This record gives sequence, structure tokens and C-alpha cells, in this order.
Amino acid sequence: MSQSAVKASGVTDAPDAGRWKALVFIALAQLMVVLDATIVNIALPSAQQDLGISDGNRQWVVTAYALAFGGLLLFGGRIADLWGRKRTFVLGLAGFAVASALGGAATNEAMMFGSRALQGVFGALLAPAALSLLAVMFTDAKERAKAFGIYGAIAGGGGAVGLILGGFLTEYLNWRWTFFVNIPFAIVAAAGAYLVIREPKGGRNRSPLDIPGVILSTLGLVALVYGFTRAESNGWSDAVTVGMFVGSAVLLLAFVLVESRVKAPLLPLRVITERNRGGIYLSLGLAIIAMFGLFLFLTYYLQIVKGYTPVKTGFAFLPMIAGMITGSTQIGTRLMTRVAPRLLMGPGFLVAAVGMLFLTQLEVDTSYAGVLLPGMLLLGLGMGTAFMPAMSMATMGVEPRDAGVASAMVNTSQQVGGAIGTALLNTIAASATTSYIADHIGGASSRSQQQLVQLEGQVQGYTSAIWFAVGILVVAAALALTLVNAGRPGGPAVTGSGTGDEAEDELRVPVVAH
Repeated sequence: MSQSAVKASGVTDAPDAGRWKALVFIALAQLMVVLDATIVNIALPSAQQDLGISDGNRQWVVTAYALAFGGLLLFGGRIADLWGRKRTFVLGLAGFAVASALGGAATNEAMMFGSRALQGVFGALLAPAALSLLAVMFTDAKERAKAFGIYGAIAGGGGAVGLILGGFLTEYLNWRWTFFVNIPFAIVAAAGAYLVIREPKGGRNRSPLDIPGVILSTLGLVALVYGFTRAESNGWSDAVTVGMFVGSAVLLLAFVLVESRVKAPLLPLRVITERNRGGIYLSLGLAIIAMFGLFLFLTYYLQIVKGYTPVKTGFAFLPMIAGMITGSTQIGTRLMTRVAPRLLMGPGFLVAAVGMLFLTQLEVDTSYAGVLLPGMLLLGLGMGTAFMPAMSMATMGVEPRDAGVASAMVNTSQQVGGAIGTALLNTIAASATTSYIADHIGGASSRSQQQLVQLEGQVQGYTSAIWFAVGILVVAAALALTLVNAGRPGGPAVTGSGTGDEAEDELRVPVVAH
């Protein structure tokens, strides 16, 4: 391939000698963001009591972060393309550290909610910048597979690590340390990134910022995330919930219309209409719906039904972490350059679905070793295997100037999927629990029998929702196998690929250039 052809593809620089050192700091920042999502949940009861937050308002500790993070991701991705990914990454880390310090030092609920919203704002800068840095720094197919294998393992397993760390900090120190712990992560990652990362030249998108697109996308995503969050607590028929969904649909439709007409769109439609990337965003979003719901149910099951402490609950998730790391770094990384991505994603989601099937057998007295251990191991193994090529493919084939918004779309599908999963599966579980208790409480004469029925009802709710999650994972597998049709990196193109040709060409370029 000619040098001009390589430049046209966006691969203009020789690989940066410090890229593997840079990966350490990028991965550290990603771990901090993922940890924060679960570590705060563990600390929430203690923080609520100390700060006098009412039961009705406590959801805002989670919701304020989710709204800011989910609503501003596309904007954050575009800022990374405009300002430069390294600069945005370091700024995001610095802001996240300051916001975390404010959260840890909070003296009332207003300060807590404000700090969480501020964390979400800087997280929306940080997350897409981190992923797009990987996308532009690792261009060789085999190296890219290793880098995204590590990143995928952290993205998938970090949440479970957060349960362990959150349990330790809350039990043995204080809930405030679940915020303060972010500060050393952020300082080390920012200092390392500043010294080590060398962003490839020529990848910026210096077009004017699409202000109407920013406003419409932010309001639309905020309305969507809040709609699902509110549905969990107020029900699906609540007037405000319905209004949020309707408003979100109108705003996002207007956003698409604006993006199709402006000269410099916030989200160029070419990023999401390309067949492979569209398939990645859809299947990944669905898998996250199943995953987030399961984390919630297993945490409640282990602590409330089985009586585990927060620390013991965290350790109980270790098989899932081990499975994710193995699936991502051993299976996904080793096979990514040998087989088409869909042949990792589809089977990966199906293996995860089999793991979920194990967990549909939960009962009050279920053996950890007999059901939970194999279920979580298979779930982690499948998700790790699928996440790794999904993370890599979602940013492969994009023009360098679009790397930030393409990365933001990965995070957006995860964030929206998490909001949907928590609300939708929680609603299914609550309905099944209520129905079971209503049918069986009449036969319980003593208080101990009534308590047993209550626990059985909770477990019945969890398993009903997990069955639903199994179906979602099967659909995710079908979408991955059907829509994602790019060939393996460096391999021959898949015939009949339709709109996937551009991605396949890009997959081959780095190998030739190397």
C-alpha cells in the first residue's frame, strides 16, 4: 500500500514508543470511573444516615451522576475531538478528582448531589477521551487486540471490584473514603498521561461546535435516562415518566434531523449508520441491560437473602471478575486477529446467557458452589469474550476526527443500557415478588413462616427478571451475528458486507502499514 493511501486512512504516524505505558494510565482512569459506579452504591446507606438524606431523595446520589454523565457523553466525545484527547483526558481526571473530594467532604445533601453531578460532567469528558486515545494510539491489529483486551476486562470486571473495595472502605474506614479513593487514582493517571501520552497528529476535528446538536442530544439523553430512573421508583404509567419518554423521543428525533442537515454535526450519522458499528452499539447496549440488572439482584440476594456482609458479597463476585479477565485477555485477545469479530461476540453473549440460566435456579437455600459459582464464571467468561472485540470494533474504521464521538457512543450505549436494565428488570422483579407474596402469604401462620415467604418472594422476583435477561442476551447474540459482518483484522473481506466495506478496509490498513 502506498504511503498516501496509509495517510488517507488516518494512520499517519509510526506507533508511539510509549503507547504501552500510556495504556497503564488510560486503564487506571477507566478503572476509577467503573469502580465509582458500584462503590458509591455500597456506601449509600451510611452516607444517607450521616447526611440526613430522606428515602425519597437518596436516589439522587446515583441519579445526579447518571444524568450528567449520560446526557453529556456525546458532547464530551466531540470536545475530545476538538481540543485533543490527551488534554480532555487530563482535564476530565482533574475535574473528577475535585468533584470526588467535594463528595467525600459533603456536609449536607445539596453538596452531595452537586458533587455527584460534577463527577458526571467530568466523567463524560474522561470516558470517551480514554477510549478514543486507545483507538488512535493502537493501530496494529495484534497490538490493538491486546490493548482492547485489557480495557475490556477492566470495563467489564471493574464494577465487581468496586463491590469489594466499597465493602472494605465502608466497613473498616468510613463511607467518605469511597469518594476520596478516587483522588490518588486520578492524580497518578493524570500525571502519567501528561508525561507519557503522545497523541497522533492530524486527528483533530476543528469544525465549529454544533450548538443545536449539543442542546438537543443532552436534553434528549437526560430525559431518557431520567425517564427510566423515575420508572423504577414511580412506575411506568406515572405522568412524569411518560412525559420524559415522549419528550426524549421528540428531542432525539429532532437531533437526528439536525445532524443530517448541519455542515459540522456533533454526531456525524456516518458513525452510527455503518453496519458494523450500529450492530456493536445495539448488541452492547442490550448486553449491558442484562448485566446491570444482574449485578443489582445478586448484590441484594447475597446480602439480604444469604446474609453476606458487604466485603463477603464483593468476594463472592470474584469468579465473575476472573471469567471476564480470562475471556477478554486470553480468549478475545488471542482470537481477535484470527476470526471475525461476530464469531467472538455472538458465542460470547450465548455463553453469558448459559451462565444466566444457572442463576434462574436460585432459591433461598441455594448452594454458592453449585449454582452461583458456575453461573457467574460462565457469565464473566462470555461477557469478557464479547466485550473485547465490541470495544475494539466500535472505534475501528472511523475517521480519526470522529474517534471521540464514536467512543462516546460506546459509553452512551452502556449508560443508557444500564439505566434501562436497572429500571426494567427491577420492575419485572418487583411485580413477580408482589404476586408471589400475595399468593402465598395467606398460608403462613407464624412470623417466621411469613418472613420465609417474603424471602422466597424476593428470590422469585430475581429469577423472573433473570429469565428476562437471558432472553435479552440471546437477542444481543443474534444482532451481533447478523449485523456485525466485518472480516478479521488483516483478513479477507466478508462477501456481501454491504456498508461494512469501509470498516474492513480500515482493519487491513494498520497491518500493511506495520
